[in-house]
Amino acid sequence: MSWAKKILRVNLSEGKVASEPLKMEWAKKFLGQRGLATKYFVEEVDAKVDPLSPANKLIFATGPLTGTAASTGGRYSVITKGPLTGAIACSNSGGYFGAELKMAGWDMIILEGKSPQPVVLIIENEQARLAPAGDLWGKTVWEVDGLLKQRCQSPDMKVSCIGKAGESQVLYAAVVNDLHRAAGRSGVGAVMGSKNLKAIGVRGTLGVGNVHDFGKFMQAVNAGKKVLRENAITGQGLPTYGTNVLMNVINQSGALPTRNFRDVQFEGAGKISGEAMRAKRPDGKSNLVANQACFGCTIACGRVSKIDENHFTVKNRPEYWKASGGLEYENAWSLGADTGVDDLDTLTFTNFLCNEHGMDPISFGATVAAAMELYAMGVIGEKDVGFPLAFGSAEALVKAAEITGKGEGFGKVLGLGSKRMCDKYKHPELSMTVKGQEFPAYDPRGIQGMGLAYATSNRGACHLRGYTVASEIFGIPVKSDPLQTDGKPELVKAFQDATAVVDSSGLCLFTTFAWTLNEIQPQIEGACGPGFSQEELLALGERVWNLERLFNAKAGLTAKDDTLPKRLLDEAAKTGPATGKTNGLAKMMPMYYEIRGWNAEGVPRAETLKRLGL
Repeated sequence: MSWAKKILRVNLSEGKVASEPLKMEWAKKFLGQRGLATKYFVEEVDAKVDPLSPANKLIFATGPLTGTAASTGGRYSVITKGPLTGAIACSNSGGYFGAELKMAGWDMIILEGKSPQPVVLIIENEQARLAPAGDLWGKTVWEVDGLLKQRCQSPDMKVSCIGKAGESQVLYAAVVNDLHRAAGRSGVGAVMGSKNLKAIGVRGTLGVGNVHDFGKFMQAVNAGKKVLRENAITGQGLPTYGTNVLMNVINQSGALPTRNFRDVQFEGAGKISGEAMRAKRPDGKSNLVANQACFGCTIACGRVSKIDENHFTVKNRPEYWKASGGLEYENAWSLGADTGVDDLDTLTFTNFLCNEHGMDPISFGATVAAAMELYAMGVIGEKDVGFPLAFGSAEALVKAAEITGKGEGFGKVLGLGSKRMCDKYKHPELSMTVKGQEFPAYDPRGIQGMGLAYATSNRGACHLRGYTVASEIFGIPVKSDPLQTDGKPELVKAFQDATAVVDSSGLCLFTTFAWTLNEIQPQIEGACGPGFSQEELLALGERVWNLERLFNAKAGLTAKDDTLPKRLLDEAAKTGPATGKTNGLAKMMPMYYEIRGWNAEGVPRAETLKRLGL
């Protein structure tokens, strides 16, 4: 079986580390990563816990396919109670750290308590230790990565750490691994900072244990890779343009949120798109240097970018124009269309800052956009911010990123996230959030199913909990009309349950542009053994979803939190295919609750819990 069957438990308060066996009866019901770690978390943590208190726990978890030959089998997740939302948080990341942790012999790390002083956790195969890190506190992600490898004399070590944003409790601080991959959403980095844990360094050379049936597993793996290779999106679009291939597509669909969702189309979309990243500048060079793959990935949607050396953002700062992690669609949107900025190099530089300081660019950009609207209304002024904060200002965007990442001045207000910031200035309607988490890059007026997916997402507004865009825009696996509400409750539930399976397996969600359970199930069964038929996997995904829902209910969230901002329900789209449309959430929600097996208050019925073994 491809589980390592071992957990590393770290008591930061006492400075102790211990190994314990994985509970295989739970693994059979929740698989791994998101599902299995959530089971551990809800069993061990009071749902009422203060997210930034020592009583909260932080779990780094791999899936059974992490570190195997499966394409994209390099994922890991960070699970905790999120400080941004007060809800269950599960943030997924790629790169190489997850596979390294698995190859060191661990399925997950459970971090408890709070260290009296800053520390790092060093894992070298089956050996683990805590080490002082006072000299690393205050360092950026990029600095810590190099310093820790040097200190451990291990250039091949994989590092996952926080930057200054996590230390200063920016509520959307990220955990960053491999310099520019991140468990980015919900503030998992702030929880890590609250525990005085600066970094985890892992070196693993043990490999992954024998899969259940190597022949069947490799047959399924190779068949899956063929499907990915021959698919137009995973074989051509994503490798060529990255996820930012979506910029022009979503803009033309009339679903690109612009200037804090006041508009649904951005006139500057073409300047910040995946195509623009490849285009030659006057100096003959491009923003895009190369594409890049995470561990085991045959898609390679990652971007490596380089900023124009003469651009205002990098003058006198030569380290910033060197090639590093480039724009993906979500951060190109949040830093660009949502703030009205159409300068590609500015967005690239700001994304570098988010990586360096360790903060979620989606929540950061969306919070800046809300602040820009407050500024445009005269609610805040230059005396509050310290500089002009107008929509479309590249200079303002960069300054905002610098002060937020460092926790300085008005950056402390931006670091609260848009909900708390807008509440502070008595304009809560300007916060484009669900459960306190900022929206991603799809306007629910132009893509109706995403409105229901956002409203019901267990971790707050999120596209990666039920990506109905695949169906509503791309026709995957079947085409549905993005402007209609009929059939969307069933569609959202199906996507949510299937996504929970993928997130629990160790695979990347992007494979589902090409794969269905027909490709995924044989890989899981080949690696893990019997008991994982398609029907059992779908039940597993539904089980994970309901377990998260139960935790949130105990934490105090109710059906009233399953809603959208007033702007999206009452203010119609002004342009594009969705002109005159608002989101029809009220039509979709009762049916969604019903097919979920929940009552009218959104609480899972007893028979639903019994059917799922909860």
